[in-house]
Amino acid sequence: MQKTQVAIIGAGPSGLLLSQLLHLSGIDSVVLERQTSDHGAGRIRAGILEKVAVDLLIEAKVGERLLHERLVHDGIALAFAERNVRIDLKGLTGDEVSVYGQTEVTKDLMDARAAAGGRLVYEAADVCVEGLDSAHPLVRYRRDGKAQELRCDFIAGCDGYHGVCRQSLPAGSTRNFERIYPFGWLGILADVPPVASELIYSNHARGFALCSMRSAKRSRYYVQCGLADKVEDWPDLRFWDELRMRLPREIGDAVTTGPSIEKSIAPLRSFVVEPLRFGRLFLCGDAAHIVPPTGAKGLNLAAADVRVLYRALVEHYRTGNAAGLDRYSDRCLRRIWKAERFSWWFTSIMHKFTDDPFDHRIQLAELDYLCGSRAAMTSLAENYVGLPFEPDT
Repeated sequence: MQKTQVAIIGAGPSGLLLSQLLHLSGIDSVVLERQTSDHGAGRIRAGILEKVAVDLLIEAKVGERLLHERLVHDGIALAFAERNVRIDLKGLTGDEVSVYGQTEVTKDLMDARAAAGGRLVYEAADVCVEGLDSAHPLVRYRRDGKAQELRCDFIAGCDGYHGVCRQSLPAGSTRNFERIYPFGWLGILADVPPVASELIYSNHARGFALCSMRSAKRSRYYVQCGLADKVEDWPDLRFWDELRMRLPREIGDAVTTGPSIEKSIAPLRSFVVEPLRFGRLFLCGDAAHIVPPTGAKGLNLAAADVRVLYRALVEHYRTGNAAGLDRYSDRCLRRIWKAERFSWWFTSIMHKFTDDPFDHRIQLAELDYLCGSRAAMTSLAENYVGLPFEPDT
């Protein structure tokens, strides 16, 4: 039987980051992942990092390439009714955001864990967790067809929305809060220069669009689409035409097109589970919460969870004080619900929910008010760059 201090289920960014931070603090961990390492390194996901996430990656000693290659953005733009209004994030809050793809964050963390000799078990099948309310929970899994057991002090469930950890909790021990949105995002990645130096969020009668990027030469664009749509329904030509129509004319005409190198459709949902702890199991990242990507909070919320959990585990192992672990769920949930609120609100004013022209006029009126009010713009900017952590009381 294998033994470790912390068993981490899931080798996405949250699981790898937690493992790296624990390693630097002298705490042993084993990471179990059902997919291959190539699958984890190749997933195209979010690209906006708050300062909290950047600082944590630097603390984990995986920030060198990030600091060299990131694009620092001091603002974003809101496009609507043929207008394009810049929100000065830096001027309103003193902070900025960084553009650096989640794929690159994952690669940096994988390299760091490999260099440190970290125990990462990929293609771990049939993972199950037992004895969550005991002093030493057990994780069972199969590797290369052979049954394996891992005894630990704590389990971190970093295995995503569909993972085994949350599903293993006893019935009635948690409560789920969820909202499903009636549309998805069709996103493409293309090796073409971005149409603008900062992100553009566009509200249009035909639906939402977003102009983003991964670098000065690689663009990431999105358009709102139906839940029944399939990638095959959207050849590149149709996508580019639709994107241009949903942008102010001057911006649409400036879009550089090219063949897509990745194309996918993601449904949108808001989801939170409460509490985030059961016995010795702590839920973290997408296993605990999902936000629509409009607010760019998914990876950042996961990093915030890791920050709280890692510091609580260090406190426990160094001093025997379990207060941080006991407060983990409450501390994280306060931040999670604020991020859920912002992501829901931003989604609600930027997307097409109905064909009722009254609804669209209300959205335009709210955007017009927002862009004419320093207080309203400051509220948006504060949430977008990331709220400060509340005191640990």
